Amino acid sequence: MRNIFFILFTALSFCVFGQSSADADQKFKALSDKNSEFHRKTDGEYDGYRIKIYFGIDKLAAREVKQKFSAKYADIPAYEDYKQPNFVIVVGNFKTRLDAHEAMKKIQPEFPNAFLIKSKIKPNK
Repeated sequence: MRNIFFILFTALSFCVFGQSSADADQKFKALSDKNSEFHRKTDGEYDGYRIKIYFGIDKLAAREVKQKFSAKYADIPAYEDYKQPNFVIVVGNFKTRLDAHEAMKKIQPEFPNAFLIKSKIKPNK
């Protein structure tokens, strides 16, 4: 009698846990699909902060500022953008405002007109 009860209990346990595993696999796949779809739609970008260090109509001045910044702070990426009629130089990919503010305090002696902006950023690779 004990053996029959043990075999029945073991078989029932495998059925229950096997079904849970299949449900977990389906839920994991659904979550993975949602994550992939989100990254396709947003190109992996998310809200973050950057520091604007130059804003003006002179293209050469903008490139000089970018080169000066990149030479001094090689660990922080710099980006050049053109928003008609102005050239804009922004730096950094900061997830939080606090991180961006700490970096801004570090670079502000060299670039006194620097200020924080909210921006879409891509994760570091």
